[in-house]
Amino acid sequence: ACVLCRRVEADPDTCGQQLEKQGLCAHEFCLFFAIQLCQQRGEELGLKGFLPEDIQCAVSQAAQKQCFVCGESGATITCRETSCERSFHLPCAAEGGCVTQYFFQYRAFCWEHRPEQVAEAAPQNTICLICLDAVGESKSYDTMVCPACRHAWFHRGCIQGQAMRDGLTWFRCPLCRDRDAFLSEMLTMGIRVPFRLSAWDSHAYEALSARHSRCDAVRCLCPGGREQADEEGHWELLLCSSCAAEGTHRRCSSLSSSRASWECDFC
Repeated sequence: ACVLCRRVEADPDTCGQQLEKQGLCAHEFCLFFAIQLCQQRGEELGLKGFLPEDIQCAVSQAAQKQCFVCGESGATITCRETSCERSFHLPCAAEGGCVTQYFFQYRAFCWEHRPEQVAEAAPQNTICLICLDAVGESKSYDTMVCPACRHAWFHRGCIQGQAMRDGLTWFRCPLCRDRDAFLSEMLTMGIRVPFRLSAWDSHAYEALSARHSRCDAVRCLCPGGREQADEEGHWELLLCSSCAAEGTHRRCSSLSSSRASWECDFC
């Protein structure tokens, strides 16, 4: 069993691989999220750079802390909100509605202090774009939305599965194909995105992941042609906010500079 979470089996998407050396066993991310541990420069030392004596010290300190989710002692992860004393085991995070951020400082937050998305609720009868089941109409820990298009809704578990398949290279919104804003938001909200190449065939998946990049207006007025797309102004290209499969220049569809979204005729 992992000396930090005390689990023999745990979700590898959440806890990472199980490491073992000199009789000491721990999950990769149980080590990174343990508030008392500090990684050394050389990963060849101990377990991924965490020294055995430091790990044992963390275990001893955590013996006095009770997990607010399962009620058992030995909780090595503490909410990063100042003055909050809630502690938990990494495998208990999802059940407790906790957010664990898998980047930089590996911060963790309890259900009360976790980051929240701006969107208040999903439209009626909205389905998850990945599993096609309903996501519910109220905002919750298990329901998420793309921050770019605001039309792509999905379950936390579903988008986590996609992140594990895509890897950092290809992970993006399944609807509008936005990458930058989407990736940043998902990382902040606790989705783990592996720093590796996609599990998909890269050449085949590249075509599927390509963002639509041409004006589909009946009459394109742009001097540079349908493929020109400026950052702003008359020739800024807006994609359909529902399907992202068609686009238009602002001027070609007589859209004002203040209008943030547009839908194609089909949608």
